[in-house]
Amino acid sequence: MSTRRPLRWIVLFLGAVLAGATLFAGLPTAAHADTEDLPYTVVVNVRTGGEPVVGAEITVTGGDFTGQGVTSDRGNVRIGVPDKDRAYTVELVQTSLPSGVQAPEGFDFTQEAEFGAGRTITKNFTLEAGQRATTSFFDQFLSRAVNGLNFGLMLALAAIGLSLVFGTTGLSNFAHGEMVTFGALAALLFSVGFDFPIWLAIPLAVAVSAGFGLGMDAGLWRPLRRKGLGTVQLMIVSIGLSLALRYVYQMFVGGGTAQLPGGAAATIPGLGPIRLTVTDVVSMVVSLVVIGAFAWWLMRTRIGRATRAVSDNPSLAAASGIDVDAVVRVVWVLAAALAGLSGVLWAYFRPGIKWDMGTSILLLIFAAVTLGGLGTAFGALIGSIIVGMLVEVSTLWIPSDMKYVGALAVLIVILLFRPQGILGRRERIG
Repeated sequence: MSTRRPLRWIVLFLGAVLAGATLFAGLPTAAHADTEDLPYTVVVNVRTGGEPVVGAEITVTGGDFTGQGVTSDRGNVRIGVPDKDRAYTVELVQTSLPSGVQAPEGFDFTQEAEFGAGRTITKNFTLEAGQRATTSFFDQFLSRAVNGLNFGLMLALAAIGLSLVFGTTGLSNFAHGEMVTFGALAALLFSVGFDFPIWLAIPLAVAVSAGFGLGMDAGLWRPLRRKGLGTVQLMIVSIGLSLALRYVYQMFVGGGTAQLPGGAAATIPGLGPIRLTVTDVVSMVVSLVVIGAFAWWLMRTRIGRATRAVSDNPSLAAASGIDVDAVVRVVWVLAAALAGLSGVLWAYFRPGIKWDMGTSILLLIFAAVTLGGLGTAFGALIGSIIVGMLVEVSTLWIPSDMKYVGALAVLIVILLFRPQGILGRRERIG
């Protein structure tokens, strides 16, 4: 049977998945409640002990105007006012405070508000100051190290797939970040758009991601390989594919951030300085199980051994009777499935799903693969854990905005002393 017909169905199926993403473009997202149609706004925040106070009534009066509102789950409320050339009185209604929330003796429940040059003015009611807790350096190090391990295991899922693709085809796939994003978007589509339970939505997202990888190989990469394109040309094509997919995602889902169900899990008590949620623990367990299953597949199965043979020497593997095209096809399916699962876990770790979320960690994925050794799956695992730990622990000394830069700087230093990577072989270089 011709391969054109199944390929056509694969492309149509993936197009339907992307088209279905328009469902969550219209889904309700978290936003402030609409205020009255008035040109100026008084924003009031009510907090106690560092936590927001929900359901407190706020009254704004000025002249013959009176406006009212109730604080949201963030402890704030926006109240529109007609003009800014008058003084307003902002009152926190004491009787509206929730049960268990009390104000200190002598607390002033009213504040005067006058507008300046802007159209918004903010007033704060702090019933009780939050207590500042000091944490020892060791406790901070331990907490960040555990978070780094969680991040590293999630990163390893994507890095292993990227390393397999490079080892078997020589392609540095710059569109791998968009494969990570695809998995998260597919999980959002099934869980929020189709209202499937999350335990079903995630496996479906991984399966669709695997089909996405198969479609990309059959429709793009295999024809280009057969035409004899070099690695540089293939890399440039992957950069173009990355840009195209990224802006297709943005066209369908917009520039906002969406959340998967169960993202706001509570912290597990009794872990001392370590702050982990149930979602974090499940993420780490899933990563370990999947990586363990992949290691068994790579080392114990016939197709796994064939994959290692193709990665070591494709020409010798082909001469030994191994179907290199079939192995590469399996590698693309596995790489896309692992990237899709990594995208789901990354959406919980960030937290949130955005159209460019995969791109934000693409350099870290490449860093992990390079650090572990180009083309080695187990090297990608070790490199990912090191990069994940460095990213999180480095915030003890450098600003958190620079933590990715710090990890890449350490990568450069390590490669100066061992350019082939941790598990790489020197003959791979050059």
